[in-house]
Amino acid sequence: MRDLFSNSDAINFGDLPDAINDLLQQGVAAYRHDHALADRLFRQAMVAAPEQLSVYFCLYKIHTYQGNLDMAVTAAEDGLGVAARQAGWSPNWRDWSVQSVIPDGAGRFALYTLKALAFIRLRRSERTQALEILDALRNLDPAGVVGWPVVAALAEGTA
Repeated sequence: MRDLFSNSDAINFGDLPDAINDLLQQGVAAYRHDHALADRLFRQAMVAAPEQLSVYFCLYKIHTYQGNLDMAVTAAEDGLGVAARQAGWSPNWRDWSVQSVIPDGAGRFALYTLKALAFIRLRRSERTQALEILDALRNLDPAGVVGWPVVAALAEGTA
């Protein structure tokens, strides 16, 4: 999100209601100078539209970058649950099936967020949990479309 937040242009969060997009754009702008305000704006968007996956992305990204890893893991797990439900998948990622093609929409967000959760777990020194997630991603996304190989390389470097 550092790259995301360093650009002065509006971020394309996809097809969102205008009010939610406005809150996210304001949060992005606020993040540059006021992390607490950014968090409040993103949480306001979550209350108003708890099914919008972009809100969870914003929250887990800002908290990961700030080192607020407890808040980051909560936002990622919450977003993962919403995405799994929207994709029609089990709420437990351990029950997910291998995808012949990485889906778009909620399914892709779920896999991407699972990768983010592995990264956050590594940052929290929860290596066993991170490796379990990475093993699942090796099966769910063998081509590494959502970028999990980068996190796997980081995990290997922390061994």
